[in-house]
Amino acid sequence: MQHVDPFRILVICTGNRARSQMAHGWLAQIGGDRVVVSSAGTEPKGVHPIAIAVMEEVGIDISSHTSNHIDEYLEDEFDLVLTVCDSARESCPVLPGATRTMHRAFEDPDYADLSREQMVEVFRRICDEIGSYSRELLREVLR
Repeated sequence: MQHVDPFRILVICTGNRARSQMAHGWLAQIGGDRVVVSSAGTEPKGVHPIAIAVMEEVGIDISSHTSNHIDEYLEDEFDLVLTVCDSARESCPVLPGATRTMHRAFEDPDYADLSREQMVEVFRRICDEIGSYSRELLREVLR
């Protein structure tokens, strides 16, 4: 039986707080042992508690995720580097070990001027959007 290395994905957003963390969780869950997923931020700020909560609602545990700086991955090789916010795409350093880069911006769910209940609803919507996109993306790249 032929051994196939897992497809390596790095997901980047500015804070590595919500969108990239949710994408990291979805891609790892859907891809299983066919993928190795990491996530990072250009200005990491810690994993958002509401991101952890809404991912838990869909059966994905990201509570042990850490918020990492992109610099930790500059020497690593990835089959795909995915930016999930426009700011990260603009400020992300070039990753020489990236075979392919893609960008898909998602709305930032972390609004300071919303109530907690309103924020939870926005996080849920973005979580669902990222989940749908993750399924489509993995169908494409793991053919």
